[in-house]
Amino acid sequence: MKKLMAALLAVAMVCAMAIPAFADGSSSTSTAAVIKYTITAPHNGHTYEIYQIFTGDYDAHQPSMLANIKWGKNGTGTAGEAVEQTVLDALSKVASYTSDSDKLDVIDKYVTLTNPVETITNGGSVEVVGGYYLIKDKDGSVPSSETYTPYIVSVVGNVTIEPKSNEVPKFTKKLKDTNDTTGVITGWQDSADYDIDDKIPFRLQGTVSKDFDSYKTYYYAFHDVEEKGLTFDPSSVKVFVGDEETGTKIDASNYTVVTNPADGCTFEIVFDDLKNIPSVTAKSIITVTYESTLNGNAVLGAQGNVNTAKLEYSNNPRGNGTGTTPWDNVIVFTYKVVVNKVDQDNNPLVGAQFTLTKKINGGTEVIKTMTIDSSETQFTLSGLDDGEYTLTETATPAHYNTISPITFTVNADHTITWETERREDILTSLSGDKKVGEITFTSSKTDGTLTTNVINNIGTTLPGTGGIGTTIFYVIGGGLMVAAAILLITKKRMENR
Repeated sequence: MKKLMAALLAVAMVCAMAIPAFADGSSSTSTAAVIKYTITAPHNGHTYEIYQIFTGDYDAHQPSMLANIKWGKNGTGTAGEAVEQTVLDALSKVASYTSDSDKLDVIDKYVTLTNPVETITNGGSVEVVGGYYLIKDKDGSVPSSETYTPYIVSVVGNVTIEPKSNEVPKFTKKLKDTNDTTGVITGWQDSADYDIDDKIPFRLQGTVSKDFDSYKTYYYAFHDVEEKGLTFDPSSVKVFVGDEETGTKIDASNYTVVTNPADGCTFEIVFDDLKNIPSVTAKSIITVTYESTLNGNAVLGAQGNVNTAKLEYSNNPRGNGTGTTPWDNVIVFTYKVVVNKVDQDNNPLVGAQFTLTKKINGGTEVIKTMTIDSSETQFTLSGLDDGEYTLTETATPAHYNTISPITFTVNADHTITWETERREDILTSLSGDKKVGEITFTSSKTDGTLTTNVINNIGTTLPGTGGIGTTIFYVIGGGLMVAAAILLITKKRMENR
């Protein structure tokens, strides 16, 4: 019966690691000799604790069996005494369980996880007597960037612990870029530029543990930090199992949107237990989409406005620990145009008013109306995206000619995949080009500025239309008066004769 029980236990093994075929480690033919077997750790930096539940006689020809089963040093019974039949009967039922977590719930009742018989790490090995052992990562020894190995319960011969997978959940943060003028929207990437007051689409996406089935509960949380130039819109949050286009939308009752959490993040999307969502499996991807607005605090130029996020997840199938992915960053740029109002001699000129419009795919949009008062000769158009703009003079300084509307483009290039570069290096170029009218820009990528002079020419002075006619009248009038006087004098002389 005890040999049969050992076989049932072997069927109920919880295997998150690949255990190669066992080999008899004995070099002695004496039946009285204590036969020992070697357990070897992988070179993965983990520290493994070995707990002896039962001891027994191991047969290399029947490696899933133990005979003469007794309580081990870490069993809940008295070490060295035979295991009770009721315990063996209870464990025999484990073979029919489909969940590793449920199997371990039963096995845990018969092991005390303190004072392991051995500890090994990073390629180390130890010798143990034949028996039934539980092997686990030492609590607190696994960094937050990794996951704990699910408990391994095995009948032991010579064993090399070989984890099936060291994979941890993966995470990415992305955004899309929109060119308002052309209507082109990019795919998900790491950089974009927008006008102030534009709504920006973002995406958070993570995988779950390959050992998801080994967890009874699974905590899962996205942590997101926005700089002051971005304003998060909680009402825009949508969550999917799968991607945002073909996946299944998750009802908001399954997660919590936490704004201004205690850890200093801008917001968090928290799943207290991802296993409450039936459609989630070890192969699932969890996707979050949301919008934030580029606001008036946005930083102009190459410094950009960074949004960073990470994923926190359960990393211990039999504990409450969590791990985190590295932070992943995206960046949003915006620019400004500086216009110096001058006359034909490049002297500062006051008293103008302008309207800036942006060409939108399918129409136009008024961006800003600007008036320069009596003390100003320069105006700044801040928070502009790339695209096509028209500058129209709506009020002209006295005695100066109104300029024709000027159409120009703001052009910018930025690296769409941000890996190890400094944030200042993501914006690679910035320029302004005329399309209609006369305008030339000087660019500064660092502060995101395009500077230009807009020239008004003074009006032309034309001759008057009345001075020469009056002179002629004076001359003719004077001549007529002289002629009349002569005629009068001549007439009187003739009468006197």
